[in-house]
Amino acid sequence: MRLSRRSLLGTAAVAATVPAMRAGAQTPTLKLGVLTDLSGPYQDIGGPLAIAAAQQAIEDFGAAGKGMKVEVVSADHQNKPDIGANVARQWFDRDGVDIILEVANSGVALAVAGVAKEKNKVYINSGAATSDLTGAQCNANTIHFVYDTYMLARSTGGALVKAGGDTWFFITADYAFGHALTRDVTTFVEQAGGKVLGGVRTPFPGTTDFSSFLLQAQSSGAKVIGLANAGADTINTIKQAKEFGIKQKLGGLLVFLSDVHAMGLDICQGLVLTESFYWDFNDRTRAFAERIKPKAPSKRPTMVHAGTYASALHYLKVAHDMGVAQAKADGAATVARLKAMPTDDDCFGKGVIRADGRKIHPSYLFEVKKPGESKYPWDYYKLLATTPAEEAFRPLNAGGCPLAKA
Repeated sequence: MRLSRRSLLGTAAVAATVPAMRAGAQTPTLKLGVLTDLSGPYQDIGGPLAIAAAQQAIEDFGAAGKGMKVEVVSADHQNKPDIGANVARQWFDRDGVDIILEVANSGVALAVAGVAKEKNKVYINSGAATSDLTGAQCNANTIHFVYDTYMLARSTGGALVKAGGDTWFFITADYAFGHALTRDVTTFVEQAGGKVLGGVRTPFPGTTDFSSFLLQAQSSGAKVIGLANAGADTINTIKQAKEFGIKQKLGGLLVFLSDVHAMGLDICQGLVLTESFYWDFNDRTRAFAERIKPKAPSKRPTMVHAGTYASALHYLKVAHDMGVAQAKADGAATVARLKAMPTDDDCFGKGVIRADGRKIHPSYLFEVKKPGESKYPWDYYKLLATTPAEEAFRPLNAGGCPLAKA
């Protein structure tokens, strides 16, 4: 059989499309790495439920139905920056991880942000608090979701000063988070005419006995004892303050829903705190809580879990829009697209990401209910005030981030 030139060209054209079709069928896999505290003081804030939150985002996005292959890997940073940085390098260099999520420790977060920049990958933080991530140490590969020390200082710190707490003593976790939170709250206290009478730094991690630190705070005569710590450290400090009969106002500057649950309403009633997410806040937050509930039936998500979910969902939307191969190829370009696309999810509603990497949404000042006010499990908060998104975080031109343009 003889083939005409036309037939030959047609056959060649068909043959040329076969490898392209195969290549298209073999879609590269997106790898999401959840780097969190799986065994230490922040395991209830992040931990296993943060991993479940990333998996929930993949399910809700419908990645499989969109032809996307997405995998979640996880690791325990043990609250040590060197371990976190080493995991990040291994993930990026050897394991093909494209984005790191969560990281509930400010020291680890700053280290991971540096590795993400070095390797041109993506890091979206939801668990660490230091505002330096979008300040002097910002970079084009990092985004900061959920909350930060400036937001906490403005909302909780500002509320306590307005309520008459014009003298402070700080109990500070001795690492990047505690230092940044103490710094930012001090600024708001002094701007309001208040005064910081002193403070003490507590070893982190590993401290469980806060009695000597509480006695120092008590002897200072300060009206407010500012707790610049989080997780198990905050729980232990508040419990021990009650045991010692400390009468000064406790300023829980970063308190999570899981902390309130662990201590109970008898201890926490009346405590004022700031969150950017509460599972029982509206229909959308309740819908998210119900969807993730089968993955952890005895828990409710914290704002860190919500942030892990929302950031993973936003990343998947952008990666689908860009094309998986392109999203994997250039972390800084992907972050630029993450900033350009408005956010929208059941946890935080609509939002935006600024040039400095700061995700913007409202913050909420809550008061913990009395036992008699709670009507059902995990019904813990009543809303006192809302800070609008445009006011909740540090102004764009005030943080010293070189990415920000006045």
